Amino acid sequence: MNTAALWYFESVNLYQILCPHKVKTMAEKHAYLNFKRDQFIYFPAEQATHIYMIVNGRVRIGHYQEDGAEVITSILTTGEIFGELALAGEEVRKDFAQAMENTTICPLSLEELKALMKENKELSFKLLKLIGLRLIKLERKLELLVYKDARTRIIEFLKDTAAWKGKKVGFETMIPTRLTHKDIAALTGTSRQTVTTILNELKEKNLINFDRRQILIRDLGNLK
Repeated sequence: MNTAALWYFESVNLYQILCPHKVKTMAEKHAYLNFKRDQFIYFPAEQATHIYMIVNGRVRIGHYQEDGAEVITSILTTGEIFGELALAGEEVRKDFAQAMENTTICPLSLEELKALMKENKELSFKLLKLIGLRLIKLERKLELLVYKDARTRIIEFLKDTAAWKGKKVGFETMIPTRLTHKDIAALTGTSRQTVTTILNELKEKNLINFDRRQILIRDLGNLK
């Protein structure tokens, strides 16, 4: 499936468009929300009345399985939005949102969002594309968790992340990221030790290089 047209919308900083503080008619009555590290922004079963934009910090999105196990579906950072399924008709949250560090959030009610969308058709299109992209990514993640082993899941995660956020430099692809090995483990359903082992193995084979700020893939076609 060619999803290149969708990946663009993941990198769009919708906060710059949606934040009420940037809209003159809304700015006066809005306040930012501040959360400390590990503090929950919302829980499963809460009413879905707002979408949220990250002013600064990081937020992880996940859900709990029947046995209580935690599954992380995404890790978001400055400029990204979450809780957007409220716009698609979700009345009660099925997932949770938790600050990973001291984080500032800008909330936007559904009524305010619909008013903005009514005035800006391009915004409506971008939001619908974003929701579609998130659903595609979730389906992709579930497919990997069910059918692929740990090594394949980690390699496919690198390839997918390169497609979503990578920057081409000749044959190489640079992925700017703040994800730790622990974060990658949570997103791929593996362990931190497994992630470290596999990334070091790929580095020794000169297939990738990485530090705390980026992952460099030498040649996507050879990453196996």
